[in-house]
Amino acid sequence: MTATVPLWVWGIGLALGFPLLTVLLGEWIHRLKRRRRAFAGTVRLLRDVLVPMLVLLLFLQHLLQVDPGSRLFKTVETVFWVCVIHAALSLLNVILFEQAEADTWRSRVPKLLIDLARLFLILLGTAFVLATVWNADLAGLVTALGVSSIVIGLALQDTLGSVMSGIALLFERPFTVGDWLEVGGVVGQVIDINWRAVRLLTLEQEMVVIPHKLISSEVIRNFTKPTPIHAERIRIGFSYNDPPNLARQVLKSTALETKGILLDPEPDVFTLDYDDSAVSYEVKFFIRDYGEIEQIRERFMTRVWYAAKRNNLSIPFPIRTVYNFHGPTSQQKGLAKKFSESLQAIPSYVPLNREESGVSSASTGIALQHFAAGEKVIRQGQMGNELYIIVAGQAQMSTRDERGEEIDLLPLRSGEFFGEMSLFSGEPSRVTIAASNDLEVMKISAAVVNQMIDRQPSFAREIGQILEIRRLAIQETTQAHRQSLRDNA
Repeated sequence: MTATVPLWVWGIGLALGFPLLTVLLGEWIHRLKRRRRAFAGTVRLLRDVLVPMLVLLLFLQHLLQVDPGSRLFKTVETVFWVCVIHAALSLLNVILFEQAEADTWRSRVPKLLIDLARLFLILLGTAFVLATVWNADLAGLVTALGVSSIVIGLALQDTLGSVMSGIALLFERPFTVGDWLEVGGVVGQVIDINWRAVRLLTLEQEMVVIPHKLISSEVIRNFTKPTPIHAERIRIGFSYNDPPNLARQVLKSTALETKGILLDPEPDVFTLDYDDSAVSYEVKFFIRDYGEIEQIRERFMTRVWYAAKRNNLSIPFPIRTVYNFHGPTSQQKGLAKKFSESLQAIPSYVPLNREESGVSSASTGIALQHFAAGEKVIRQGQMGNELYIIVAGQAQMSTRDERGEEIDLLPLRSGEFFGEMSLFSGEPSRVTIAASNDLEVMKISAAVVNQMIDRQPSFAREIGQILEIRRLAIQETTQAHRQSLRDNA
């Protein structure tokens, strides 16, 4: 004979066991969360759903003694077994996929495919539960589901096609969220991948939604993979009078000095074509973040103009240019005028010749140069044989300490000159001069400077005084910087 457990035993057992089990499972969940274990979700499902349904089922059966064949009992039993199936699949998902090691086939299975497979298995398990608990006719149910599936499939064939394409695309994983893509002529960064489409955010900050079905038939360019390094090509034309080797050298040095362009791999310049009005060159450089492509292109193209002006390279118009030579051109006269006006800023300066012809002759040893903000006119450690006078704009004098840190020394404004340290000492420059904004300078050769000193000896004394003042300023600033580093250490 089978002993019957008294009702009061079941009552006490459920009244004490359920809260105690809930507390123990809660403590287990807390420990799993602290260790960042994926099992925490499955244990939470067990505590919040499965255990309460089991307690309810036992309460109906043993305390209320509800007939197992009643509708209420079968409903609770059905829900309980569906929860068991759901918890079992959740545990299987954690074991197989969520704890999968990187670069394995399990880690590459798309989450969408896993969710769809879980949904299918839950529906299949629910059908068996209905057949067992309710004695339902599975054959009729399967027939009804088959007919319904055909109708739904015909009505949603485009949507289902996108879903299946999305599953194949997600399984292959040619791109992920954050990648920069070009799909069908649209360039953008992937911000979302769902079951139907991919959302791209373009450089114009516009969102473009592309269905998976369309993506599967397009050629996809991924600018982020296999490496984030991307090669960009820019085409520029210079005059036929400009030597190609000089043009290539100027373009390459400009690319190397442009912020955002990588030094490794190194930029390269190719001579492409001899077009109608110019010799075409292609600059190939590499960047690390495609999202900055517009800013990097803008910085590079802006610096090309300044570099071309400094090196007397011409960017021709597609027109016919007629040159007339009748003595000094207006450009030469303007250069001579700027030369005289700039030299007047030096207190001890007396013009070499107050006649126009004298000024013009002096201007043969000078050149007017332009620099963009951030470009370096003189680099520390570089030998110099010229004196520079600021015509317009501002510059910053700086130096690097033993640790390679940049130290700002003096700001230089219109009318001030620089380059005298290396010019008169014959040693490499101890400072770097960089343009703070658009800078226009007059570069004076050593021969012209010597001619100025011969005609006006006080000019040398004036430069010597300024040279000494700047040396003291450099020494004081450097010592203060070293003392600051010692105090911080």
